[in-house]
Amino acid sequence: MKVFFSHGKESGPWGSKITRLANIAKEYGCDVDSIDYTDTLDSKVRIERLVNILKNTDDDFLLVGSSMGGYISLVASQQVDAKALFLLAPALYMPGYVEDDFRNITNVEIVHGWSDDIIPVDNSFKFAKDNDCPLHLISGDHRLNSSLGVVEKLFAQFIKSQIFKKAY
Repeated sequence: MKVFFSHGKESGPWGSKITRLANIAKEYGCDVDSIDYTDTLDSKVRIERLVNILKNTDDDFLLVGSSMGGYISLVASQQVDAKALFLLAPALYMPGYVEDDFRNITNVEIVHGWSDDIIPVDNSFKFAKDNDCPLHLISGDHRLNSSLGVVEKLFAQFIKSQIFKKAY
């Protein structure tokens, strides 16, 4: 199983959050890659880059995205065969992001901080309700740095559940 990480709008591919989650994925035997989008803020370019990488991937894969990277991962997943998505404060239903008709999307898990002042928590709530997916509302702001231990535990559970599904 391979895990592809997509970072947020103004962060980088190997920030502390992605690095810590990547280490967890490696502990469970997953290969990891974090896509570098720092050369563009254009969501369409980022989506196209991710889709092109994923189309050339032979392994089963999971997508993990934070903020804009969550949006990128979700839109890209509709064009490829991602096994599951783990989204952190995803930038869903935001102005300027063209895709917003997210229905009948399966195998998505979301973590969002109650005190997020960048992406309204209601956006994740709407997506989770419309798509009947798990939503973990935890203490923390948009970056979730103050609750990274909780995020790590949730991610470890997510990875284990995906590996278990593959085994059976």
